Amino acid sequence: MNLADIKGCIIIPTYNNQNTLKQVIDGVLKYADGNRIIVINDGSTDNTSKVLSNYKDQLVLLTNSENKGKGFSLRKSFAEAINRGFENAITIDSDGQHFPDDIPMLIAKAIENPGALLMGSRDMSQPGVPKKSSFGNKFSNFWFYVEAGIRLPDTQTGYRLYPLVPLKKIKLFTTKFETEIEVIVKLAWQGVKIIPVKVKVLYDMDERVTHFRPFKDFTRITILRIYLVTLSLLYYAPKRLLKKNIFSIIKQEAIKPHESNRMKAASIGFGVFMGILPVWGFQLLIGISLSILFKMNKVLFLAAANISIPPLIPVVIYLSYLTGGIFIKNNSTFPPLGSITLESIHIHFVQYFIGGTVLATTLGLLFFALAYCTLSIVRPKK
Repeated sequence: MNLADIKGCIIIPTYNNQNTLKQVIDGVLKYADGNRIIVINDGSTDNTSKVLSNYKDQLVLLTNSENKGKGFSLRKSFAEAINRGFENAITIDSDGQHFPDDIPMLIAKAIENPGALLMGSRDMSQPGVPKKSSFGNKFSNFWFYVEAGIRLPDTQTGYRLYPLVPLKKIKLFTTKFETEIEVIVKLAWQGVKIIPVKVKVLYDMDERVTHFRPFKDFTRITILRIYLVTLSLLYYAPKRLLKKNIFSIIKQEAIKPHESNRMKAASIGFGVFMGILPVWGFQLLIGISLSILFKMNKVLFLAAANISIPPLIPVVIYLSYLTGGIFIKNNSTFPPLGSITLESIHIHFVQYFIGGTVLATTLGLLFFALAYCTLSIVRPKK
């Protein structure tokens, strides 16, 4: 059982990983011939070129003249693999966190599930895994579920087996870390089966080098997420819901036996709170982050947060403004459009903001209490 059985190759993108690159290549060479290993040097400025010079006759080497990004390198490698007639490609990072001896298992799974995308699922709860990586993975997993309707335990893994045939049919626009998100969402939209496969992982903080730039890369990922979520909500989610009943999905979440009534009620109350809180544009971003952090029921949170769907937004704003009037003695009236001043805007905004915060807190607690009482009746403790 080898790569020839699935017409496959192995892609190793690398950028300034001189300390771990050799052991990764040596490990991969145990399971693949050189003409099935594609290494792409993404403009490294360390001794990567020197390391690779020792393998010039043992693998296919691609080089970017300057650092273009992991996504660019993957797309270039996919094109090379397709031109060489391969139908599957395993990607493995060069930072040493992946174990090449998991390759035979991926091949076996690919034989059992032809045409599927295999995602190497890491144990992010094991000792040594950075907390920010674990949280970021949970955050990514949730948004992938929103975008594709599929639950995966690890959407940020770089250890994957891509089917190259359906990859020809999708257009990729990104070039950095966010490409790995874009490609799996678009493959899911194409109906490609996605299967998580447990793999080993090693986080060696002495050797591992990360090139993730928190501000720039998170901004890029956020923009991509907005794009993907918008497309999903406008087209792909309704398409999925034609096959599934949304109310049955919410019901399944509500009756999860391992979740307590208090946590379910808290998820609903928190959803109502965030849906009304006057932080428009950031409600879901803040709410989803906190619901993941405190291990709430994300589907119940989203369902409750829809208290501020477009038809109800004017009502929410008006009630918030009226509530604020209880605390702010504002005797001014709305001025004509031609005479609006910064002072008048400030006065009315403060009243609205305070009222919205109080209204969000009050209704959040009310819905928490109502949900808890209802769940206590329909889901009594044994």
